[in-house]
Amino acid sequence: MSESGLDAAQAKMRDAGVDPIAIDVFSSYYTQIKEGRTGIIPEDSISPLTDPDRLDDVTVDDEVAADALDHTVIIKLNGGLGTSMGLDRAKSLLPVRNGKSFLDIIVGQVRAAREQHGARLPLLFMDSFNTRDDTLEALEQYPDVQVDGLPLDFLQNQEPKLRADDLTPVEFPTDPRLEWCPPGHGDLYTALLGSGILDQLLDKGYRYASVSNGDNLGATPDARIAGWFAATGAPYAAELCRRTVNDRKGGHLAVRKSDGHLVLRDTAQTADDEMTYFTDESRHPFFHTNNLWFDLRALREVMTERHGVMGLALIRNEKTVDPKDSSTTPVIQVESAMGAAIEVFEGATCIVVDRARFLPVKTTNELLLLRSDVYDLDERFHLCKTTDNVCEVDLDKQFYKRVGDFDRRLGEPPSLKDATSLKVAGDWTFGAHVTVTGDAVLSTDEPATVPDGAELSGEVHPADIDTVSRASQ
Repeated sequence: MSESGLDAAQAKMRDAGVDPIAIDVFSSYYTQIKEGRTGIIPEDSISPLTDPDRLDDVTVDDEVAADALDHTVIIKLNGGLGTSMGLDRAKSLLPVRNGKSFLDIIVGQVRAAREQHGARLPLLFMDSFNTRDDTLEALEQYPDVQVDGLPLDFLQNQEPKLRADDLTPVEFPTDPRLEWCPPGHGDLYTALLGSGILDQLLDKGYRYASVSNGDNLGATPDARIAGWFAATGAPYAAELCRRTVNDRKGGHLAVRKSDGHLVLRDTAQTADDEMTYFTDESRHPFFHTNNLWFDLRALREVMTERHGVMGLALIRNEKTVDPKDSSTTPVIQVESAMGAAIEVFEGATCIVVDRARFLPVKTTNELLLLRSDVYDLDERFHLCKTTDNVCEVDLDKQFYKRVGDFDRRLGEPPSLKDATSLKVAGDWTFGAHVTVTGDAVLSTDEPATVPDGAELSGEVHPADIDTVSRASQ
């Protein structure tokens, strides 16, 4: 585990044309890994965040809000392929609602906000090498989305995966692409600086950035939050939501005892024997939505002071070089979370927002909800709930995890607005105009079909299908 490992990694990155600033950031993390640092945040080093500000309690003048939004850029993280859902192109191109993709809806949301508030509101995607071409091609149908001569995207950096045994760059001739990984979305700040986008935005008079995941359609452009953030004078802010039992795996903010700074802690930064504290929604009652706001001038100052190395908390991610094959070489992926920047900015703050601003799609369970009648897409391209209670969905991963399999079995989503929960175990194919009410549990050992017009409630087995079909007639 000598300096040759770092030298080899740096050379590999230079040969691939990786930005020198990104190489410096990687080198900083490499040194921490070599020193044995894990990035773990002990429970006894933090205090729970108990009483943050709430957006419901904030009053913002309409003119102040509109002016703040006019000086804001919308940035969407768009580097993922959605491989966990069986996709092989940009996840943002997946149809979500009425045949419209994440990207289509995001563009619609930005256009509507521009019209409503008279704001310039540039839209930028942080793409990866895997998603850039498809994304830019899809954006060609929206020639009006580009403003002020700004580009529509900038590229996330890449770094080599490291062998777990000696910290040298892993070699995988079978598929050399798997020798590389993204540095986590904490690379946002490095990529903004290295691409020159940060300076372009500042030169054109933009002051604030609103950042969110591309698969979270709840994070719409919001003039009220922009106005609140501008009025605080804070350099950085995070949006939080109150935790429920379903949010136990989400990262949370806490207060570091040593200096009183807000810090973000994710599961990868929690010791195994302290996960009970991490998942306790009463102990840590607010989760981090990954919707962020920051002052572009403040970011430029911090990056200048730190010579481009933000110093975000390390996330050491242990995997195999081919994540789908556990027999391949064990590797370490060096990552960071963009939300960890909250501890870098002096005076950073946070605010609790409505749960409607957090609608991520990580699995086909969430995809089914967004495609169902639980939500409507309004004229502003906002997803609006049609019911007070959102159905809990649990689809059998063997048959529904991949989008292609999901689409074949659930071509027309069932009505879920009157449902409390839907659990599907086994290979079920749903017909058209199916309605679920209350709690429904479908179980089968053999492929089975739910007929057109069926009404589902309680426990349903293939032998019950005739009864279900007759009841719906």
